[in-house]
Amino acid sequence: MTPQDLTALLTRVKNSECSITEAVGQLDDLAAESLTDACIDHGRHLRTGIPEMIYGASKSAEQIIAIAAALLKRNGPVVATRVDQEKATIILAALPELQYCNNSRIISGKQTPTDNTRYRGTTLILTAGTSDIAVAEEARITLKTLGHPVASLYDVGVAGLHRLLSHKKRLDEATTIIVVAGMEGALPSVVAGLVHAPVIAVPTSVGYGASFGGIAALLGMLNSCAPGVAVVNIDNGFGAACMADAINRRQPQRP
Repeated sequence: MTPQDLTALLTRVKNSECSITEAVGQLDDLAAESLTDACIDHGRHLRTGIPEMIYGASKSAEQIIAIAAALLKRNGPVVATRVDQEKATIILAALPELQYCNNSRIISGKQTPTDNTRYRGTTLILTAGTSDIAVAEEARITLKTLGHPVASLYDVGVAGLHRLLSHKKRLDEATTIIVVAGMEGALPSVVAGLVHAPVIAVPTSVGYGASFGGIAALLGMLNSCAPGVAVVNIDNGFGAACMADAINRRQPQRP
């Protein structure tokens, strides 16, 4: 249940269009729902603005199906990250209303309609290279499923800086920017020195041996001399999306 849903329900009670008993029944959705292997927090969206989502890497297909089905029963949205192709095939056979992106290994469904009034503007996602796109797509699909206005600009790293500078207008128009980069992780610092928007840096595990699976990029981003850069964990496109949503979201309207 979203803040808008709760406001609408209470307004109906106030206007005698819904009984208190009926309203209490609908508010049961705010409780935690216990399944065999999970306890789903249906009130998370109301408290935090971001609904319950699924980390799929260490869950079985059957566990993901049970959780996703419970979310769908309450009209979603559904996001399950780090789902491999084998598990995705089983999940989509049971829940064909969901979609799977093989590149980013993310299952999604029941997308919230894009609501430009809920956000200050658009989140722009950049990647340094084509090899970083899978992580960027995890962020993009998460934001899109949340109904967040999102755009992307890929393969604009510092090895060819003119590629980035040719899109300066798009950078200036964004209200939040996610920058995904591996190797030495320099792109977020460059972007943060060009724009007014907050920059969320995502280090990726892309790179040769001395990149240490993304640690070099992570340390480079953490040591950025450019102000306004926040850093999430290695390959954590999902976490970057949630941070962008929190930054860009307007304060909920209260009755």
